[in-house]
Amino acid sequence: MPDRQTKIDALLQAYSDPHAPGASVLVVKDGTTVVRRSYGQADLEAGIAATPRTNYRLASLTKQFTAMAILILSERGKLSLDDPISRFFPEFPPYGAGVTVRQLLTHTSGLPDYEDYMPEGLTVPLRDADVLRIVEQNPRPRFRPGAAYRYSNSGYSLLALVVQRASGKDFATFLHDEIFSPLGMTGSVAFENGTSTVSNRANGYSRNASGWIRTDQSMTSSVLGDGGVYTSIDDLVHWDQELASPHIIRAETLQQAFAPAVRTDLPGSVDYGFGWRISDYRGHHAVWHTGETIGFRNAILRFPEGRLTVMVLTNRNEGEPIDLAHRIADLYQKPRPGTP
Repeated sequence: MPDRQTKIDALLQAYSDPHAPGASVLVVKDGTTVVRRSYGQADLEAGIAATPRTNYRLASLTKQFTAMAILILSERGKLSLDDPISRFFPEFPPYGAGVTVRQLLTHTSGLPDYEDYMPEGLTVPLRDADVLRIVEQNPRPRFRPGAAYRYSNSGYSLLALVVQRASGKDFATFLHDEIFSPLGMTGSVAFENGTSTVSNRANGYSRNASGWIRTDQSMTSSVLGDGGVYTSIDDLVHWDQELASPHIIRAETLQQAFAPAVRTDLPGSVDYGFGWRISDYRGHHAVWHTGETIGFRNAILRFPEGRLTVMVLTNRNEGEPIDLAHRIADLYQKPRPGTP
């Protein structure tokens, strides 16, 4: 009978082509890394294979790091989760002045999506400060603050600026100094094109009729708070350890990130905390998130009670890593009685 690694290799067969963009997979069970494996290419043009040290753009998996930064600052008394954003952005128009930090974290702010109002003919990538200006200049709220849930990249971009204004450090530096460095995540970076670099970098790709083309950066790729972190499965081992047994933050503070705050609009019973989706999978309590941006698709799936974590990072603009993560998890835990 095939062992688990053989079965995982079979699940990742589509990523194993040595001439195609690839993937990295991490499985941690009971605090021990049981799978640490990479497939395919990190850089097609240079012929560089993906390895466990390859750093992928996380896209929306970044939101869990943004949320952690906010929780660290709240624990230090630098801000309150119920502070109105007008404390940090006194120039903000009246339509959103009552929005709170907590509502930004839980996608209940009602602020417009900056991607709907990007200037035409944009040639220089947006940054978080540009997002603030766009949101301020387009006072068309989706709904009254706190009245509903709607996933918001604008909210997490503004949270990066909140981190900066509350801490006195720019967002990338705060993540490095307060999260990445203390945890030993030496290759991780909140990346801005032209400002910082990424070691062991995976390039992102999309498929067209003639093969794979690089689609690594867009006009929103330098917006950090909603999706700008690059990291590897080797670094994410340390992140998973912190989430299971926190040291840079108190456990009771971190637990707020995993507490259901609002019901989402996703199919099924899915709640949202701070940077994490919360649901059951086959009878097991799960916290998870996906991340998709041009050239990258990723997923992190954690089962805190079962002490099981599955991470799938990919550098191609197709596939469903969360489905792969679920199928890998099935190899390590059985459905609870009464669940399919």
